[in-house]
Amino acid sequence: MPEYGVQKFLYVIGAVVAGLIVIGLFLPRHSRVEVSTLIDAPPATVFALVNDFRRVDLWSPRTATDPNARVVFSGPDRGVGATVTWDGVVVGSGTQTIVESRANEHVTTTINPGEPGEARTWLDIEREDGSTRVTWGFAHDHGLNLVGRYFALLLSGVVKREYDRGIAALKELAESLPRTDFGDLDVEHLVVEPVQVAYLPTTSPPEPAAISDAMGKAYFEILSFIDTHRLAEAGAPLSIVRGFAGSQLRFDAAIPVRGITDAVPRDGAAVKLGSTYSGPAIRIRHIGSYRQLATTHRKIAAYLAALGLERNGDAWEIYVSDPTRVPEAQLQTEIYYPVREN
Repeated sequence: MPEYGVQKFLYVIGAVVAGLIVIGLFLPRHSRVEVSTLIDAPPATVFALVNDFRRVDLWSPRTATDPNARVVFSGPDRGVGATVTWDGVVVGSGTQTIVESRANEHVTTTINPGEPGEARTWLDIEREDGSTRVTWGFAHDHGLNLVGRYFALLLSGVVKREYDRGIAALKELAESLPRTDFGDLDVEHLVVEPVQVAYLPTTSPPEPAAISDAMGKAYFEILSFIDTHRLAEAGAPLSIVRGFAGSQLRFDAAIPVRGITDAVPRDGAAVKLGSTYSGPAIRIRHIGSYRQLATTHRKIAAYLAALGLERNGDAWEIYVSDPTRVPEAQLQTEIYYPVREN
């Protein structure tokens, strides 16, 4: 090629590159996508599915796109600090962390935090006409990265399609769960230690008045046993719910004790000695009438289903308040459910 031809070629290439640079400087530096849908489920149910990456994996388009990707969860199970890292053939590698979490309202995450490709996502949750409006957004600041700005022209369309698919899957999952709204539950995740108890296996019709009568008789018998064998009460009375035998509710009425010696009978007596569950559990504080405990238990069942927690034994109730001294509306009951944590 003659020298003037080479120079002309270089001029053309230079002009094209310069043009691309100039155009790139005028392209938007931000990518932003938002999708929204109405979900026929309570806000608390939706929040449980977006505030825990193990639950997010059930509806995330990343999981659907590359189900064989290696996924590692770290940090707390849910809420601020929860982190997921992935590495797959199709989706590549990345890290996502929850950086803001407001119960039943909002979650913000960062993707690849601290790196040039850092992006931000958010999920807004609000009640709307008896349903829940969910808005899922994505934003990416490409800064002075001109290649990134060109890539953003394609990225927004791809993200929009994936987010449409993901929010549809979230809607389907949320609407498959129990409709009971557990948003007002005061739930604490903890590890409980065993407590020695004197207990009496009891049955009763499931009506509140019948349960109260059966419990009163059982506690009287347990207190007589404690007095006879010179044990000491070591806590508030409780009941361990065993389930149903036909139409009869089965439970163990129990009182924590200390001072157990070899002289205390283990066999033959109606009242028995044992220990409560030890391990991971959730604790819920119920304030109010015992007649409303069944409603609280229904809320707990919905909570467990939304969070994907498996029960690991029988629930129990501790009757913190003395009903002969405390008004019914102020009675405090602690409800415990053993669970298998993730």
